Amino acid sequence: MPTFRVGQKVVCVNDTFKNVSIDQGIRKGQIYTVRWVGHYRHYVDGDFYGIKLMELYRGNDDGPEGYGAVDMPFRASRFRPLVSDRIKSMLGIKAPPPKVEARPSLVPSVKPKPRVTAPEKEEEKV
Repeated sequence: MPTFRVGQKVVCVNDTFKNVSIDQGIRKGQIYTVRWVGHYRHYVDGDFYGIKLMELYRGNDDGPEGYGAVDMPFRASRFRPLVSDRIKSMLGIKAPPPKVEARPSLVPSVKPKPRVTAPEKEEEKV
């Protein structure tokens, strides 16, 4: 299961709910932003890893089928991280280049000699 972080863009992959007659507001294929992420315990649905979305506030779950939950998160398994470029995202996980330690060079540095201009000789008249 992928881990999520606040502010991350996610796409809904499952918007069907068993035994629920009230529309839950999420749509398959729709892109959302994570507002909260963490483990959640609900006395009917049990423990699960969930996320809350910036675009939706679920409010109090106190309707005819409600269980008293306030702004209950969705199961994270209903979402996947949004990846715009798979190759670019894979390049980000490659190993970093090795660190190069600053060692003194074994070859002494050669400084170029400054150019010296000699004064021109005067012509001798014989």
